[in-house]
Amino acid sequence: MNFLLTGGAGYIGSHTAVVLVQAGHQVVLFDNFSNSQRSIVDCLQKLVGVPVLCVEGDVRNTQHLTETLVSNKIDTVIHFAGLKAVGESNNIPLAYYSNNVQGTLSLLEAMQSVEIKRLVFSSSATVYGNPAYVPIDEEHPTKPTSPYGRTKHHIEQILADLCHSDDAWKIACLRYFNPAGAHDSGLIRELPNGTPNNLMPYICQVSKGQLDCLNIFGTDYPTEDGTGVRDYIHVMDLAEAHIAAAIALDSLKGCDFYNVGTGKGSSVLQIVRKFEQVRNVNVPCRTVERRTGDVAVCYASVNKVRIELGWAATRNLTDICRTH
Repeated sequence: MNFLLTGGAGYIGSHTAVVLVQAGHQVVLFDNFSNSQRSIVDCLQKLVGVPVLCVEGDVRNTQHLTETLVSNKIDTVIHFAGLKAVGESNNIPLAYYSNNVQGTLSLLEAMQSVEIKRLVFSSSATVYGNPAYVPIDEEHPTKPTSPYGRTKHHIEQILADLCHSDDAWKIACLRYFNPAGAHDSGLIRELPNGTPNNLMPYICQVSKGQLDCLNIFGTDYPTEDGTGVRDYIHVMDLAEAHIAAAIALDSLKGCDFYNVGTGKGSSVLQIVRKFEQVRNVNVPCRTVERRTGDVAVCYASVNKVRIELGWAATRNLTDICRTH
C-alpha cells in the first residue's frame, strides 16, 4: 500500500513509518513541524535504509494535501496531525479546534476530491471523559472533559457521518491510551518542542537535570497511592496496531472504533519508581494542584481490537522505561 502519514514526523507517526516501511509499504510524511523535529526524517532514513519523502505542509491547506495525494499515488491515509495536550487545550482551545477539527475537514475534502476513502484516524481515550467503569470498552459513553478530548470526539462524529453518507469510506478510529517508550535504536523517540506535556519525556528531562523536578498533578485521587492511573502502551506496539487497522479496512463496515492499550493501569508514582529502578537515576518530584480535565483512573478493555484486528500489546512498563 501507499500511505500518507499526516503528522508523520511526530512521535507516533515516525514510529509507525518505520513499521510500515519494514513491512514493504511506501510511505510519505506530511508535517508542519509544529511539534516535531526535521532531524527525525534523516534518522528515519538511517533506520530503514531507504529514502523517506517528507512534504512540509499544514493539513489545513486542502490544495497542498490534494496535490500530495495525487502525485504520490496514495491509497491509504493515517491521520496523526493534531495538537494533543489536555492541559494546554484548556488555555488555547481555538488553536485545538482549528488544527484538529478544521485540519481533519481539510484532509477529508482533499481525500474525497480524488476518491481516496481509506483512513486510519489517530483518536484518543480522552473521548470517554470520566470513566463510569474500568476497564473502558468501546461501548462506554463518550463525554470528554477537555477541549482536546472534545476535538477528537467531534472528529469521530464527522467520520461516522461521512461513512453513513457514503459506504465507500472505510475508517478505523484508534482510541489511544498513553503512548510511551521509543524504538530500540534510539534514533527516533519523543522529541517535543519546548517543555514536554507528556509524563515520560518530562521524567527523562528531570532525570538528566534539564528540568528541576516533576510536577505531580494531584496526590488525592481515589487510587492506591493518590496519583492518577493510566494505561501506558509502548509506542512500537501502537505503531504495529496501525498496520493491523490498515489491513482490516476493507472488511470494515463504514467507521469503527478500537481501544489501543494494554488493558492494565499504572499510577504516576509507579511510573516514576519503575523509571528510577530501570535507569538507576533519581527523579525529584513535587505535588501541585490537579489539572482541569484530568481523570483519576483510565485503562482499556482491549478485547475488541484483539478479536477483530488480531492485535495485542507485547511490551511492558520495563520496556517503556528502558527505551524512552
